[in-house]
Amino acid sequence: MSGLCDAHTHFSWINSGDLDGLGTMPVEEHLLGCIDSAKSYIDAGYTMCLGAASAKDRLDVVMRDAIDAGRVPGPRYLANGPEIAVTGGALVKGITKFADGPEGMRKAVRELIEIGVDQIKLSMTGEEITGSQRAEDTYFSDEEVAAAVSEAHRRGKRVCAHARSAESVKMCVRHKVDIIYHASFTDEEGMDLLEANKDWVFVAPGINWLVATLYEAEAFGFPQEAAEAVGYKHELEVAIAGLREMHRRGIRILPGGDYGFAWTPHGTYARDLQHFVELLGFTPMEAILSATTLGGEIMQMSGELGKVQPGYLADLILVDGDPLADITILQDPSKLHAVMKDGVFHKEPSAASAESTTVSDAA
Repeated sequence: MSGLCDAHTHFSWINSGDLDGLGTMPVEEHLLGCIDSAKSYIDAGYTMCLGAASAKDRLDVVMRDAIDAGRVPGPRYLANGPEIAVTGGALVKGITKFADGPEGMRKAVRELIEIGVDQIKLSMTGEEITGSQRAEDTYFSDEEVAAAVSEAHRRGKRVCAHARSAESVKMCVRHKVDIIYHASFTDEEGMDLLEANKDWVFVAPGINWLVATLYEAEAFGFPQEAAEAVGYKHELEVAIAGLREMHRRGIRILPGGDYGFAWTPHGTYARDLQHFVELLGFTPMEAILSATTLGGEIMQMSGELGKVQPGYLADLILVDGDPLADITILQDPSKLHAVMKDGVFHKEPSAASAESTTVSDAA
């Protein structure tokens, strides 16, 4: 089958519970961690990744270029820079680029484009784990979003946004933010806007972040009781209902679960596909298409990536088993007998697996 896509990738989040430490970590050690992250993605069958923010200015850009040059193994990658936040709106100050007002936004976007990013990230809303910023808070003004997007689009760059609140989702659609992350509290007006613009907008909810933060962060100092108390159970329930409705309306939803935090570790990426099936009402085939066909679209290589067809690039994985019968099989590295990117094996099939697989088995 086609290699998979993660639409919300953080190479520079390196399985740490210390988010502030990402800002203070020396760049040399941080780059080594990014190399490990990139290898983890392609080892897991992910041949396409879209960067959703870098913890330091050039980490994503350097990683993209090193992968493209064949210096380090990794997926096809679209690089980001540090996420842009307004004063008082940063989730983690040490890994954030600050800008205020329309002209401040234009300047920040220009500076990031100068270092070679492929897209721009806006951090528009809060996040409950901060303890002080609610997910339903919106920090950007319409004028700031409009300025950031117009400047990026003028230079041929797309914009993505951390947007959990209902108002932030509507601002994103109104001002043509290309990729909306989270969208947990989308209201009816926002749902209608997304549906009316579904030919160009993508939603990557990061559903595994909500699940893991609620149920699996206790060992890292954030027990379920605390997560429920600050609103993660409520957000997960509202997000599931909203994403089910988006799926019903044909809005393009892609996997990508904010992996790289201590409780969403690298290497567990295909959990998103299980959540799509078990929580969001996708069939296994729909979940796979969201990570393959839609992956090619969000990577801006529709017609070249995401399908196993003549004329498409040979980004392929050889799976020992049927993910349509059991979507969780894609979480088991031992079941990935081969990984190929652009016609070159990253992981070669063993003699035994090659003998037991025929061309007619390919999906």
